[in-house]
This record gives sequence, structure tokens and C-alpha cells, in this order.
Amino acid sequence: MPLMNQAVEAVAGKLPKVISPRVHAVIDYATAGAFFLMGALFWKNNKRAALAAIFCGAAEATNTMITRFPGGVTDVISFETHGKIDAAMAGAVSTMPNLLGFSDEPEAKHFRMQGAMIAAVTAMTDFEHPYSSRSQYEAA
Repeated sequence: MPLMNQAVEAVAGKLPKVISPRVHAVIDYATAGAFFLMGALFWKNNKRAALAAIFCGAAEATNTMITRFPGGVTDVISFETHGKIDAAMAGAVSTMPNLLGFSDEPEAKHFRMQGAMIAAVTAMTDFEHPYSSRSQYEAA
């Protein structure tokens, strides 16, 4: 995992778990939207960065939609599993510029910042929240 993500997780791990499942879903969809927007903006000047952004947006949206929590569309995976995937996504997003050979280009900053943000949100989310499933949330 890149050094920035490790630093974010070290700091955020000491903070209280203040992000609820519902807020986490909103942040995830906003993150996916930001990736799709950046994919469109990068398309003219850097196809590799554009495709990486679109791929990351699709992965983030899919992870959110298949999770059993407020904001999920189907109940394929638990919210706890979603958190584990998010942790892996943080590292994958941050290393995309290195993997696709644009680490020295300005677009790389977007991926590093998004990776750090995903790591921070994951570290501050309460994955044991009593309303982590949609059925429990809707019943309350």
C-alpha cells in the first residue's frame, strides 16, 4: 500500500468511527461519480488515466451497489466485506498511475488523492453499525 494510504490509515485508525452506513453509501456514490467525471475530463489528453478513472468508478459503484446496506441495490455482500474491498480499492486506486505508466503526469495526483480519501473513509466508517443492513434500517 502506498505510503500516503498508510499514513491516512494510521491517523484515521485512532479516530472514532463516525461514518454511518448511509453516509458511507453517499460518499461511495460521490467517489464513483468523481471517477467518471475525471475519466471524461482526462479523455482528450490522457487515455490511460481516463480509462483508469472509468475502471475505478465502475469498481466503486459496483462494490456499493452489491452491498447489503442503505444505498445498496442487492444483498450480495455484507457491509463488513464491502469495507475490506474498500481497503483494497484504496491501494489499487493509488497505484493505478504506476501500473499504467502515467505516474509522472498531472493526472496521477487525482488517483493518489482519491486513494487516500477512500482509505480515510474506510478507516472512519462504523462497519458494525446496528443499521448496516437495509432490512434492519428500513424496519427502524
